[in-house]
Amino acid sequence: MLQYVMKGGNPLVGEVEIAGAKNAALGILAAAIMTDEPVVIDNLPDVSDIRVLLKAIEDIGAKVERINKHKVRITSDSISTVEVEFDYIRKIRASYYLIGALLGKYKKAKVALPGGCNIGTRPIDQHLKGFKRLGSENTIEEGGSILAQAKELKGAHIYMDMISVGATINVLLAASMAEGRTVIECAAKEPHVVDVANMLNSMGADIRGAGTDVIRIHGVNKLHGTEYSIIPDQIEAGTFMMASAMTKGDVTVTNVIPKHLEVISAKLSEIGCQVEEGDDRVRVIGTPVMTHTNIKTLPYPGFPTDLQPQMTAVLSVSSGTSIVTESIFENRFMYVKELNRMGTDIQVEGNAAMINGVSKLTGAYLTAPDLRAGAALVMAGLTADGYTIVDDIKYILRGYEDFDGKLRRLGANIVAVSNEEEIKEFKQRY
Repeated sequence: MLQYVMKGGNPLVGEVEIAGAKNAALGILAAAIMTDEPVVIDNLPDVSDIRVLLKAIEDIGAKVERINKHKVRITSDSISTVEVEFDYIRKIRASYYLIGALLGKYKKAKVALPGGCNIGTRPIDQHLKGFKRLGSENTIEEGGSILAQAKELKGAHIYMDMISVGATINVLLAASMAEGRTVIECAAKEPHVVDVANMLNSMGADIRGAGTDVIRIHGVNKLHGTEYSIIPDQIEAGTFMMASAMTKGDVTVTNVIPKHLEVISAKLSEIGCQVEEGDDRVRVIGTPVMTHTNIKTLPYPGFPTDLQPQMTAVLSVSSGTSIVTESIFENRFMYVKELNRMGTDIQVEGNAAMINGVSKLTGAYLTAPDLRAGAALVMAGLTADGYTIVDDIKYILRGYEDFDGKLRRLGANIVAVSNEEEIKEFKQRY
């Protein structure tokens, strides 16, 4: 089992280049199979979720060529089946984007039910409701696959009962090749929704209003090839910004869109950090004593749920009492018991955590319950006295490219290990 072992105490200092947005890339890869012409995608993050989805795309007959670590060419004129039975697809949430893509292009898709991190109930009813409005018949088959099929897809007025990034992107994919006009109301406004829409438009789709709560799509009969570069990862950038704050460091995140990071910058400024914005970079300078604040996760442009664990870790070593309210996922505080083993004082009641800041943390043996919580535990370990070991880093590898390598280049003492001997060697070295 891969683990991270680290010795805390070093402030993070320097520059870190942010990879392409994983959440945008997953939708964009699905969009790429909707044309028979070659599609080149650049700034692709090299993380396990992306590798799983690329393997699934290859397994249905598309040709996938790795130009380099961050660039891929996909040609889908040889797709031979609309059934995605690849075992690992159950391990990632974004498998459901293949339903929208295949349904839009072939009017039929059969895809394994999505998996991913266990952070709460994440039903796909809004996805299926949208497909149904477009004319699809949807059934859950024995063995856990979704079968969606239609004689033809026709544009429709679709009102989302709740804001859902996944449902917005999935319906966007299918509707881009439906006959007539589709309107999605109560649409998600996240940057990766906009990125997927821009990618589809570059392929010849007619999508307007992405980034607002009403998206209008005029369906087209055919999409063409394109070359497209994915936006920077807002969540990875926010994680390193918060790691700088937590370790009292001085880190500049580069290859970012500062506009996407405004809510993070605002909160870090509020607790006393110095934040400086440039054209494509943000610098965060920590302060010896951070103050408390309150956070509530909300759909974009509110505070992202995917940065809630990291911010909770920061507030655990800030003076005073902070309250973090989670309004998106009900199981997102599973990591708190791990932080409390390090000496934090956090009590969870329902969907809120009350955090009484402490002056120091102590290293411990921890288990990452999910992707973003795993990153938060690593941040805590880099701040703590002594050694910290984080288990189950497979979750972290799903969404962060070269996480330990980037941290080491900023001055952290951290390595990935696979056995006790390697842990002993690390402790002898540091």
